Amino acid sequence: MSFDAFYLPALSGQRFCLLHQPDAQISRRGAVVYVHPFAEEMNKSRRMAALQAKAMAAAGYAVLQIDLHGCGDSSGDFADATWESWVSDVSLAWNWLQQRYDSDLWLWGLRTGCLVACEAAARISTPSQLLFWQPVLSGKQFLQQFLRLKIASEMLGGDSKGLMDCLREQLAQGESVEVAGYQLSSDLASGLEKAELTLPEQSKRIEWFELSGKPDGSLSPAASMRVEKWQSAGAKVRGATVYGSAFWQTAEITECTALIDASLLALSGLEPA
Repeated sequence: MSFDAFYLPALSGQRFCLLHQPDAQISRRGAVVYVHPFAEEMNKSRRMAALQAKAMAAAGYAVLQIDLHGCGDSSGDFADATWESWVSDVSLAWNWLQQRYDSDLWLWGLRTGCLVACEAAARISTPSQLLFWQPVLSGKQFLQQFLRLKIASEMLGGDSKGLMDCLREQLAQGESVEVAGYQLSSDLASGLEKAELTLPEQSKRIEWFELSGKPDGSLSPAASMRVEKWQSAGAKVRGATVYGSAFWQTAEITECTALIDASLLALSGLEPA
């Protein structure tokens, strides 16, 4: 397998991309766009994303990893990013892959990346297949948790009263706020808050994974309800758990090879062990 690093022209600047490709001797099985998670979770997840992309390429999939607007090595700062620009970036990556690979296409999202992938899938003209890693169900809830990082840091200084209301007021007035070293714009916060993990009408198949600290763990109640609701609506969706640590938030960079193996089986249509 091989990989190429390049910049993909976008409406605002350029997007840094890594393309992992299978060897010419390997039969092409599909193509995948990876949609990374939010803020520091992206950095914590880089190793797992790279390992999975390499494993997919070795199995015959072309994988495009794109740094969204204001993230990683793409144009702009985090403060410049908007929810709309992120969704547009995923559509851009999808169209780029579709023009070059005549095979099954997947959107693979991690955490909030699943929210972005779902919204992009709803806009893409061709049916999509989705691979979810620990999807965030509610952008509003995630934003609340992210803002609490700011409150926690302020509590160390002894001043936390009314801070959440103050932060939300700043965002509502179009101002940005700094949280854990990231400058969060009003536009990005607004888009994230409105985002909800909904079933894309044109989805062909959805493979949903959560990590569990127990070898015999099960999907969280909220995830189980969402999967069952989508299945009742006629969607082809499977939910499963994998034993492992939450690598997107652990203090040390960690791996979960079981998730990599299970994801490859799922893409092939096989039942993960």
